[in-house]
Amino acid sequence: MYLTPQHILLAGATGLTGEHLLDRLLSEPTVSRVLAPSRRPLAEHPHLENPVGELLELLPRLEGPINTAFCCLGTTIRQAGSQEAFRAVDHDLVLAFAERAREMGARHLLVISALGADAKSAVFYNRVKGEMEQALKAQDWPQLTIARPSLLLGPRSQFRLGERLAAPLMRWVPGKLRGIEATVLARALWRLALEEDDGVRTVESDQLRRLGR
Repeated sequence: MYLTPQHILLAGATGLTGEHLLDRLLSEPTVSRVLAPSRRPLAEHPHLENPVGELLELLPRLEGPINTAFCCLGTTIRQAGSQEAFRAVDHDLVLAFAERAREMGARHLLVISALGADAKSAVFYNRVKGEMEQALKAQDWPQLTIARPSLLLGPRSQFRLGERLAAPLMRWVPGKLRGIEATVLARALWRLALEEDDGVRTVESDQLRRLGR
């Protein structure tokens, strides 16, 4: 069976994957509304609603109904400026978004986590991602899809030296460690949104690549 998402809530529409996902959503004839709050204005589209401002401030003012929510939020410790600021985005803001989406009627949440996410990891980045996953599971979603991509490949508006240096190598490493193009991840997320499969599903990077071909 397949669920046809008609009313979509999207966080992170100005990010690398979020931009590609937004384009796909707006091109789908089955999608009648995309609600995509963002810090900066998005290009206008008949099916797009784009409240502009800080997401945490916008969340209480968003209006449903919504049946599917995509969370493409994410930063780096370097970009955020500190571990605390990183956690505020990749953990706290993700949970706040998910909670509001559920209040608006969403039954399926699809969230981008990361390869190696583990709440018990000694690596801070992986530990925060794992704790975020655990907290989302505790929200008791009817359907929760956790995507764990490897290094995301594609042109970013913000320069990230580490990713720029690693990208050529990550295109050739085997299995789920291999980098994944943001366009491929966006296609995979949309395909996963169409699948009706109650409960929690965790999708690793190699499977995301196959789904997004």
